[in-house]
Amino acid sequence: MQAGKRPSGGVFVAVDVHYLPCGGARAAAVVAADATFGHLLAGRTGQVAKVPPYRSGQFYLRELPPLHAVLDGLDGMTLLIVDGYADLDPAGRAGLGAYAHAEFGVPVIGVAKTAFRAATHAVPVVRGERSARPLYVTAAGMSHHQAADLVRHMAGRYRLPDALRRADALARGRPLRS
Repeated sequence: MQAGKRPSGGVFVAVDVHYLPCGGARAAAVVAADATFGHLLAGRTGQVAKVPPYRSGQFYLRELPPLHAVLDGLDGMTLLIVDGYADLDPAGRAGLGAYAHAEFGVPVIGVAKTAFRAATHAVPVVRGERSARPLYVTAAGMSHHQAADLVRHMAGRYRLPDALRRADALARGRPLRS
């Protein structure tokens, strides 16, 4: 899959989850026609009333139910981008992205804002006009370097690609801006 290329009938999706004060969670998805997210098709949200408590090493248990709430019924997804790691170490210990890959059956790119000590295999990607801090890119269902190249070319002039920024805003209940 090359940056900016769209397989026929497929859509590209970036997601984020926000935990609500009431104990539930709202997930948001930004849907695009191409891997650069240069042409957005839609934004959508889904909510769950309860999420399990945080458990070290089992973050996916909190994230997958809200992701299902927003992604179930979305047809033609060919790539999913999550805020976090796909795998947590060079041996392939599963992170959120690996679980999402198994759950939804599409390649998943994990884009993390902070370094995880064990994730020495993550590919650092510096984006943005003024940013010197990298994002840390991992993947499930595609190579880490291919994933890093896609993240490098995603729309937006800031460190975090616009698609993830917009998914974060939607998950927090803020309107999606063009």
